[in-house]
Amino acid sequence: MFQVPVVDVNNDQAIFEGEGFDAVIVVTADLTQLAQQEISLLAEHAKQIDHRVGKQATLLFAPGLAGGRLIIAPVTGDDDYADVRIFAKAAKEGINIAKDAGATKPLLIVTSSQDPRFSFATEVAALACGQALWQPLETREANSLTPALTAIGLMACSPKSELLNALEAGRVLARDLCGTEPERMSAINFADYCVASFKDSGLDVTVVDNKATLIKDYPLLSAVGRSSFDVARHHPRVVKVAYTGEGEITRTLLFAGKGVVYDTGGADIKIAGGMAGMSRDKGGAAAVAGLMKTLSILKPKGVKVIAELGLVRNSIGSEAFVTDEIITSHAGVRVRIGNTDAEGRLVLADLLSHLRIQATQSVAPSLYSVATLTGHVVRAYGSYTALVENAVAKQQGVAATLQHIGQQWAEPFEVSYLRPEDFDKVADKNGAADVISSNNGPSSVTARGHQYPAAFLLKASGLDSHHLKSSQPLSYTHIDIAGSATEGDPLYGKPTAQPLVALLQFTIG
Repeated sequence: MFQVPVVDVNNDQAIFEGEGFDAVIVVTADLTQLAQQEISLLAEHAKQIDHRVGKQATLLFAPGLAGGRLIIAPVTGDDDYADVRIFAKAAKEGINIAKDAGATKPLLIVTSSQDPRFSFATEVAALACGQALWQPLETREANSLTPALTAIGLMACSPKSELLNALEAGRVLARDLCGTEPERMSAINFADYCVASFKDSGLDVTVVDNKATLIKDYPLLSAVGRSSFDVARHHPRVVKVAYTGEGEITRTLLFAGKGVVYDTGGADIKIAGGMAGMSRDKGGAAAVAGLMKTLSILKPKGVKVIAELGLVRNSIGSEAFVTDEIITSHAGVRVRIGNTDAEGRLVLADLLSHLRIQATQSVAPSLYSVATLTGHVVRAYGSYTALVENAVAKQQGVAATLQHIGQQWAEPFEVSYLRPEDFDKVADKNGAADVISSNNGPSSVTARGHQYPAAFLLKASGLDSHHLKSSQPLSYTHIDIAGSATEGDPLYGKPTAQPLVALLQFTIG
């Protein structure tokens, strides 16, 4: 695994040479607030001769300090609208300077703040370093790369390494799965990579690989992959993973992850360069897999987490499914195909139907779908994740809680609402089918293009029968990460593993 471990440090002696570290990185909003006098004096002296100090990340020659290197990474942009991501930005700048300067074991110091917005600034800064240091799986395999750093020391008054290392292990897995090209991380290879990563983890892992079983139990998913069945190496897979904590189970979370390993658009083919980056359409399944990895390391008590990852290639060919077809979902709902490029919701609907059945037999269940689902969410919210919840989840405050957690842990959410118009949108107008998957245009130019797919998912999965007034209401929240799954370049930028950190904090309470 390509991971730089975090080690806890609670002794100021670590900043000096001879203590095993070879650089000191200070992430701070105010140089006068530094607790270590040696660092404060050096920074103030340097500021007199270099006015960049305290305004931009700077490397200082620091005799006597670890490695003779002091990196001041100032936290800037703190205004009424800022959040903890300003600490992440500063930490990335600092760790990159340390790496480029030749450090292999830097010590990270994050100055504390009384501002409640920054309660987890230290953890967020450390995780940002992991994000900055990750390298693509293809690069690592082609060049036999190992991490540039051996460890990162984290100066903190309480231990944080167990949580941070577990989170980063899950995030590395999620980045590898999401960011790797479609042959190296085909549906089969994605499933195999998960199985290998979960070995000896204590997770219950099953892979559904039989064609007849997939067609019977996951008919919508199999329709998306119908043409891929002609190519042995492109066959679909469903990975089932379960974590059961020790002790009495008090809540159960069930996740469906969209893993479209390559999305051509199918018969409604993507044109004019629209296929570029479509190997990243598996970010939802990747994030859920990473969450399960993290849970297997932390082993929280009293919680059960069940996940199904739908892995499929939306291939083009003589066997490809087409618009106007009516296909019966696992829940027995007749679905008219409106656009084959709206394939992710088909995959999720079958997964959610299976999870729905398990939820009815579980303690305090709540269901979630995680997917790079729509271009509309990018148009509406840019790089932010959208939450769309049913009435049961809204009554329980699921989205509001997730939004609060995400704001504190540098994975912000925007909350959208389901409206009657969204259900009208997916009603089949001539009655031949129970529901229509989508209109025939791109979501990005469709009004409410990221909200109404949640209405489809409720209908096609059978979850709509578990409404507030039903005998067994079920909470369901759809999480659209199309804008947040990568950073920088939307096509080939570094995968973020979002919203793994927020989901972990939500899960363990």
